[in-house]
Amino acid sequence: MDELAINGGPKTRDTSVKPWPSVGNASGRMFGDEELSLLEQVIRSGNLFRYGGTMVEAFEAEMAAKYGVKHATAVTSGTAAVHTAVAALDLDVGDEVITTTVTDGGTVIGILQCNCVPTFADVDRRTMILRPDSIEAAISERTRAIIVVHLFGQPAPMDEILDIAKKRDLYVIEDCAQAHGATFDGRLVGTMGHLGAFSMQQSKQVATGDGGIVIGNDDQLAARVRMFHDKFYDRRGEYRGYERLGANYRMNELTGAVALAQLRKLDVILEHRRRTAGKLYEAVAQIEGLKPPWIHPKAEHAWWIFSFQIDEEVLGCTVDEFKAAVQAEGLPLSTGYAGGIPICMYPFLAERRAYGRGHFPWEPPYGRGVEYRAEDYPDTYWAQANTFITSWNEGFTEEDVDDIARGLAKVAAYFRARA
Repeated sequence: MDELAINGGPKTRDTSVKPWPSVGNASGRMFGDEELSLLEQVIRSGNLFRYGGTMVEAFEAEMAAKYGVKHATAVTSGTAAVHTAVAALDLDVGDEVITTTVTDGGTVIGILQCNCVPTFADVDRRTMILRPDSIEAAISERTRAIIVVHLFGQPAPMDEILDIAKKRDLYVIEDCAQAHGATFDGRLVGTMGHLGAFSMQQSKQVATGDGGIVIGNDDQLAARVRMFHDKFYDRRGEYRGYERLGANYRMNELTGAVALAQLRKLDVILEHRRRTAGKLYEAVAQIEGLKPPWIHPKAEHAWWIFSFQIDEEVLGCTVDEFKAAVQAEGLPLSTGYAGGIPICMYPFLAERRAYGRGHFPWEPPYGRGVEYRAEDYPDTYWAQANTFITSWNEGFTEEDVDDIARGLAKVAAYFRARA
C-alpha cells in the first residue's frame, strides 16, 4: 500500500503539473466557435439592446420550446430571475416564503426585495435538499409561497412538495440555478411549479458569465414577469408610462448570443457530466466505507456538484481526518457548501439586516417577528459537516475520474487497515 501523502508519501495527483478542470476557465467550459459566431453577428448589427435585436428573443423562444412551456423571459442573473418570479406573485408586505437552509443568497434576496419574509425548512441529511415534512412544519398563517432549490443538480422531491402546496394553496417557484436539464419523474425542472428560475452564472451548466431566465405556463404570472423585468414599462406601442414598481433586469444581446449557443449545447454538456459522474458514482460505491450520493429514484441528475459521505465506523477515522488525507492527495474535495452553515444564520438574516437600522419587513406590524435559531436546523448542520463535495463540469475526463477514485480508495484502505 502506498504511504499517504499526508504522511510523506507520493500524491495521487500533483495539481501543479496537472490541475483539475475548472468552471473558472476554458478547461471546464464548452465555449467555442458557436458563441463567437453569434457574438460577431451582434457586434456587426450594431444593436446590443434586447429590443430591436434577435439573440435574446431567439434564446427565450428556444428555451421555452426545449422546456415545453409557453413563456420564457431572459434576465440578468439567477438572483434577478428569483426576484422577478417572486415579484410576479404580487405578494403583500410581510407575507412569508418558505425555502431551504442550504442555498446561495440569491434564493433569498428577492424575497426581501419584495418586502416579504423568508422562512426556512430543514433538509434531508443525504442530499441537503429541502425536506417535505419540514416544509409542512414551517407553514404559518402568513405563508404564501415555497421556493424549492434543486441542489447540486438533483431535483427536489417535487411530488410531495406539490401536494403540500396544492393542499395549502401556495405558490411554488423552482430555483433551477444548479440543475439545467434535470428531471423528476420525467418532467424537466422549472416546469412543475408556477414559475421556474434559472441562473447562467459562470459555473452553471448553461453559462454566460452572468444571466438568468424565468419560465412558466401561467399567462398572468408570465405577463407580470415580463413587465417587472422591464421596469413595468408598457411597450405595446402606445406610451402609457410605468404601471408600477419594477426592476431593470433586461438581458442584453451579447449575453443572449452566448446563452443561445450554450443552450444548444446543453444536451452534449449533460451527456459529458452524466457519463463521468456516473463512472465516479460506481467507483465510490465499490469503496468500503464510502457512501455514494443518494439519488431519488424518480430523479435524473444534472451534476453541478458531486457529493458523497463516509462511514466513520468502518473507516475508523473522523470526517476531518479523511478530508485532510484526501486533500493532501491532491483531490478536489472539501466539506460543506456555501460556508457550511444554514443560509439563515448569516448576519443579513440572523440579525435581520435588510433596510437601514430597523428590522423591516420582519418586525410587526409588517411581519410577525420571525427569528432564526440554529437549533431548528439540526440536519442542515449535520449534512454540511459530513458531506464531501466537488464541483463537477463537462471538462472532467475518465482519466480524471480514475485519479479521484484511486485517491479515495488509497485513503480509505489506509484508514480501514489502521482501524
